[in-house]
Amino acid sequence: MQDLSVEFASLLCSRLCHDLLSPVGSMINGLELIADEQDPELRAQYMGLLTDSAEASANKLKFFRLAFGAAGGYGDHINANEAKAAIEGLVRGNARIVFGWLVDQPELSRGATRILLNLSLIALDALVRGGRLDVGVEADEVVVRAEGPRLVLDAELRALLDGGEMEGHMSSRTSGALLIRELARREGREVRLSEQDGVLLFGVTARGTAGAA
Repeated sequence: MQDLSVEFASLLCSRLCHDLLSPVGSMINGLELIADEQDPELRAQYMGLLTDSAEASANKLKFFRLAFGAAGGYGDHINANEAKAAIEGLVRGNARIVFGWLVDQPELSRGATRILLNLSLIALDALVRGGRLDVGVEADEVVVRAEGPRLVLDAELRALLDGGEMEGHMSSRTSGALLIRELARREGREVRLSEQDGVLLFGVTARGTAGAA
């Protein structure tokens, strides 16, 4: 295996561990509180927190399995509802995010599914004060739209998702964008990004198609 592939896999693992650290840490804290607590009402509250943290961990693992992994058990195409459920699980419990699913196809190619999920993850990270996430697929085009009062997208991510090249070293922050570019390249697609008036629009289209909107 090439050194670059090893580094890339390591960065994806770092991202996964980083995102799981909070809910898993909350579960450990909850178990410690329950062990020391005798009051039935407080124990019930702690159990509720444990349940929420366990659900958040499971939802993130399901999302990452589809977005980053080989998704064993699936063929070349994946039921579109699986991708929808993965994003819904990721935003569940976050009252600041409104999610819209604009996909009519019953199935998506494995590559399109992974592109869609990784773009959604980047878009969600950009919605630092919440907002709306819309995901759409039509013909050969995947579009993810993020709208909110404040959008923050790292300059390196912005360059990678708009046809530019990475200037620094790979990091867990840029790993998702690099994966999107590689998946798009393999499918003969290109990635485009536009931003105006509080809206980020990510598009992945067949190579040679004008624009991402």
